[in-house]
Amino acid sequence: MGLTRRSALIAAASSVLTLTAACGAPSGSGGSGDSTGPVPDKPTKAVSLNVLDVAGNLQLTQGMIDEFVRKHPDIISRVTYSKSPAPELAGKIKAQQNADRVDIGLVLTGVDGLAAGIDQNLWLDLLPTHADRLPGMQNYLEPAAAMQKLAGNAGVTVTYYPSGPLLEYLPTKVSTPLTTTEQLLAYAKAHPGKVQYARPSNSGPARTFLMGLPYILGDQDPKDPINGWDKTWAYLKELDRYVEYYPSGTTETMKNLANGSVNVIASTIGWDINPRVLGTVPKEAKVSSLAGFHWVTDAHYAVVPKGASTDTQSAVLALLQFMLTPEQQAKAFDQGYFYPGPAVKGVDLSMAPQESQDAIREFGRPEYDALIADNPTEVPLDAKALVAAFDRWDREIGSGKVKEG
Repeated sequence: MGLTRRSALIAAASSVLTLTAACGAPSGSGGSGDSTGPVPDKPTKAVSLNVLDVAGNLQLTQGMIDEFVRKHPDIISRVTYSKSPAPELAGKIKAQQNADRVDIGLVLTGVDGLAAGIDQNLWLDLLPTHADRLPGMQNYLEPAAAMQKLAGNAGVTVTYYPSGPLLEYLPTKVSTPLTTTEQLLAYAKAHPGKVQYARPSNSGPARTFLMGLPYILGDQDPKDPINGWDKTWAYLKELDRYVEYYPSGTTETMKNLANGSVNVIASTIGWDINPRVLGTVPKEAKVSSLAGFHWVTDAHYAVVPKGASTDTQSAVLALLQFMLTPEQQAKAFDQGYFYPGPAVKGVDLSMAPQESQDAIREFGRPEYDALIADNPTEVPLDAKALVAAFDRWDREIGSGKVKEG
């Protein structure tokens, strides 16, 4: 759907929620039903469902949701989609909960929003109580199953990819790939303002870069950003000397790469492929990995805010069961935004819509297969550690240099 689609789903820093009066809680957000009562197999009446996306996940899953609504109007009568930057998620949900009016029935989030919600106890426990309603979870790919552990009982993994960290550049600007942290720092020093990554709490590539550095630099404990990242924080502070500013989201870094205002940015597989498909970044852009890197994997999750009615919970569980079937998961290939995308086994590109097959065959990179096969994978930080890492980065690195797009 072009740049407008990406802008609407990803670069939504200034957007606000558009919630209709018909979707009030508790009855409007899920029909009748008490949020603390037993969850029926089917809602007592069709639910009008508000879906909030803070991860760009709708680019992968809206087709799944829309098809479910077409096939099951007795479960979900209509869907209202809205979006928000991930750092604003917890505040929005908390405000609705404090007002005892939870209008949002389903949140689609990355690790960042998931972690913030777990930290503030915002999400309902869907597991293990309702595990029998979600048989697709038994079919997770091994790394997707590892990502599921981060969600505890609150979230359900709906999409997965190896992620990064990667560096992206235009060969007309950077003739020799940067393949070590020393080379990256030397380049930044020689070209002030030409290396850029976004604020990690609102950017998948930046978050992956942040969590990947401890493995590359050989830090004491890559899972402990407070006591185990001495080399990482020292490196980021040195790099910061040559970074002009940190955008609030990834899309701006991509645009800056394309227009030549920066030469090297943090990236991931999906953020490499999809912007080139959409024309945001020139097709000839290249990527490199840093010596010793580990993939820091990523996933998107479905969570239900506390305060959602039992009918809403019932409808969401039925929807998630549908979304985790191989046939629906094939839609997650999309145009490479979260490549590969499917979280379950038995899904290959030939099952995806033709548009997805064509885009990935043209803009994918053959070297990714070897990179994925030859480098270890690591799950991101758990919720508490991730929140601590974001907080420390905001205070010690990004303070005064984060700019809204």
